[in-house]
Amino acid sequence: MAAPFRLLSPALLLKLWKYKNFGHWRTSWECRRYSCAGSLSAQAIREAFIRFFQDQNGHLAVKSSPVRPRGDPSLLFVNAGMNQEKACSMAWELLTQVYGIPKERLYVTYFGGDAALGLSPDTESREIWLTIGLPPSHVLPFGLKDNFWEMGETGPCGPCTEIHYDHIGGRNAADLVNCDSPDVVEIWNLVFMQYSRESDGTLRALPQHNVDTGMGLERLVTVLQGKRSNYDTDLFMPLIEAIHKGSNAQPYKGLVGKADSECIDMAYRVVADHIRTLSICIADGVYPGISGAELVLRRILRRAVRYCTEVLQAPSGFLATLVPLVVDSLGDAYPELKRDVNLIMDIINRNEAAFLSSLHKGRRVIERTLEQSTNTVFPVDVAWSLHRNLGFPLDLIGLMLEERGIAFDTEALDRLAAEDAKRKFQSEQEKTSSKLQPNVHILAELQRRGIQPTDDFPKYAYSCGQDGRYVFSPCQATVLALYTDDCLVSEVSTGQLCGIILDRTSFYAEQGGQAADHGYLMRTGQQDLLFPVTDVQSAGGYVIHEVTAPETLRVGDHLQLFVDETQRLACMVKHTATHLLNFALHTVLGETTEQRGSHVTAERLRFDFSIKAPVTKEQLKEIENVIHELIQKDEKIHMAEVPLKLTSRIPGLRTIDEVYPDPVRVVSVGATAQSLLQQDVKPEKQGSVELCCGTHLLQTGAIEDFVVVSERQLVQGVSRIVAVTGQQAKQAREVGEALAQEVESLSHRLQSRMSSLCIAQRLSKEIGQLTETVDNAVIPQCLRRELQGTLKAFQRTANTAIRKLETKEAMEKSNILLKKHHCQYLVVDAVATDSLSILMKVVNQLCNQLPNTAVMLLSQLDSGKVFCACQVPKSITGQLSAAEWSLAVCSQIDGNAGGSSIVAKGSGSTSDLAHVLNLALEFAEARLHR
Repeated sequence: MAAPFRLLSPALLLKLWKYKNFGHWRTSWECRRYSCAGSLSAQAIREAFIRFFQDQNGHLAVKSSPVRPRGDPSLLFVNAGMNQEKACSMAWELLTQVYGIPKERLYVTYFGGDAALGLSPDTESREIWLTIGLPPSHVLPFGLKDNFWEMGETGPCGPCTEIHYDHIGGRNAADLVNCDSPDVVEIWNLVFMQYSRESDGTLRALPQHNVDTGMGLERLVTVLQGKRSNYDTDLFMPLIEAIHKGSNAQPYKGLVGKADSECIDMAYRVVADHIRTLSICIADGVYPGISGAELVLRRILRRAVRYCTEVLQAPSGFLATLVPLVVDSLGDAYPELKRDVNLIMDIINRNEAAFLSSLHKGRRVIERTLEQSTNTVFPVDVAWSLHRNLGFPLDLIGLMLEERGIAFDTEALDRLAAEDAKRKFQSEQEKTSSKLQPNVHILAELQRRGIQPTDDFPKYAYSCGQDGRYVFSPCQATVLALYTDDCLVSEVSTGQLCGIILDRTSFYAEQGGQAADHGYLMRTGQQDLLFPVTDVQSAGGYVIHEVTAPETLRVGDHLQLFVDETQRLACMVKHTATHLLNFALHTVLGETTEQRGSHVTAERLRFDFSIKAPVTKEQLKEIENVIHELIQKDEKIHMAEVPLKLTSRIPGLRTIDEVYPDPVRVVSVGATAQSLLQQDVKPEKQGSVELCCGTHLLQTGAIEDFVVVSERQLVQGVSRIVAVTGQQAKQAREVGEALAQEVESLSHRLQSRMSSLCIAQRLSKEIGQLTETVDNAVIPQCLRRELQGTLKAFQRTANTAIRKLETKEAMEKSNILLKKHHCQYLVVDAVATDSLSILMKVVNQLCNQLPNTAVMLLSQLDSGKVFCACQVPKSITGQLSAAEWSLAVCSQIDGNAGGSSIVAKGSGSTSDLAHVLNLALEFAEARLHR
């Protein structure tokens, strides 16, 4: 641990306190001493912390980052010039001198090592704490589980030292540290980031070490206010009191575990905690959604709603009424909360209402399934259907079943989840073929029976209210035909995969590049049974809904149709954005640019188009600017059916090479189809206009944002753009900004820290890692190209520096060897270096000075690995070949080698380097007959 560490100072403020901007602090430090008397407010504790680091220790209070991660966590480290000892000393000073926590109540842990991973005990940390003044009985070693911190399965990690507090005092509580005792709790953690956990589980040394420090505000407030629980502090009690007043639950008692048999006190804690999380995330622009951070937030919201309505018996809509209390508590530290309180409340209310409706349906499905089954294991397909289509929490299903003594096959559920994820991934990549696409014989039979094509016009039945919310009209339909196993049938039984043809549908079938809708069907009047729709295809005018029947379904049954509105709306956003992209491409690249294909999903859009020359970075920026202008104008989007023969009169119409129906749907931005037909629109005012059967937004403003995240040439003359919109676009920008900052930081280090080969090699490795991240991250493509160019220049600079420093080091080593072997025809020796490249340079330089000498040099690393390099004068290669020489030596140490008769290199492993040197010498002498 001799290497210096760095502290993450801006990250420190974010990680320690969770909340964002801590306001403006007094410039003069007042060293105020506090005690654990319980009179200090959370706000005062926070301010004292910031003043300590900012005014007394020179740290900078910065505007906070959003709660959403901006990029690879390993790239968020910044330099503040702190080493390991200083970090420990500052933590101890703040806790014991500023806050006045009794020293005898504090215990410190450090990493005790791990023999299996070859990690030594962190004795440096132990010595630091003893030097600070802690008694040995309060400095305790622990293993990998407790004192080796990791971000996740992969990523930065390292040994850590923690400070624990004993709530009781007046005793030796060492045996209770790290034992999950509520009386002895961790309050501070210093992580010495030294390694990166690779995907294969191995540890790789980081190119630069860091000190990452974390302390929970809630735990510190608990200690300083003399409480035993975070929820008893002034951070939570106002919320808990408001929850009691607004619900029908008994007062909060602080009970846990078995003592809280009805989970009432747990419900108080869950709701108080979750409303803070929801308020902060929504204020930061992370809304409940269907994937990533948005999906996590949706689950948090639904858990809070469940506890609110079911355990605490609060009325619907109550959860959002707690938001103003969160703003009062955290608004000064987190001013984003104050920006739009009503928006936060509205989003919570809307999501709560949707969830309560799904919850009601889901309960009825579970009850009916249990009534009709004698099996002791709940059908996993029903559970997955409830989760996927209604968002019904799987843990709630498990609890409901546990109450009835019914088993739940979690492994089978995991398999269904994996299959669904795979299906979703394939859908995002390319158009997939349905298992139930009807063949020509089925289509002919449908026509022979007089079954009319499906009326799918209800898929366009939606409107947008003044609040910007889209409302999708309900749809009811009748089953006209069923088919399975390439046969039309009158009914399908439980578990059968079938295609359902209805008289009308609101489901969008995959066509025009837009992904199919998902959702479910229910029998009219029967609200306790779901028929999940996993795919929707169109053939011969019939819309086929792919369903695995949970129960017998018959021709003639009446159904209610429920489209997954979130997924549909996301597709509408991407499809409209695709039209704007097509328009922008023509505007920037010229009228000869033609569409060659497109694919729209809820996650992103893909667009292929013809090009005459590669798209430049400047053109990409201009394309995005055209689209952003259309989004900001919030142009109206018009849709109308027009006789196909009249469409040739529409100026600027974009078409692709496919067969269109008659009449055909015209989608235009800004101007109506009628005004375009009458040519009442000035050319400079004309926007996008296309023939399209897809579903679209009603105004462009709902796209919110647009970012091209990839542009590449597929084949000669055809390029592909991938883009994201809305929150995904915002996140792409944030990740790009974070990476740009990391590249800027790297630039400063390159200019000032190329003084040694070790540093140059470390920086070169860091450049390579950052380049890989930039290549693969979802960021604006324009920025990616800029960063790639910068990093390529950085790599050239680093490589040049490495070559010069290696040459310099090689020259020094070769001069030493020259003095030692200046009159010899054969040189076999060991050189101290961990670089095969340097070893080769030493050999080359020595041979340049001793042109008639055969040279082999070996270098052994700490691990036992051996590098081998040799060079032989051309005049004696008939007797001694460099390739044969190196192979003969390396094969004796379980290695390999290769090269030419003049120059060769190799590697192996041994614990006896002297023996290997002797082998090399004997082999060469035997060949040279000396």
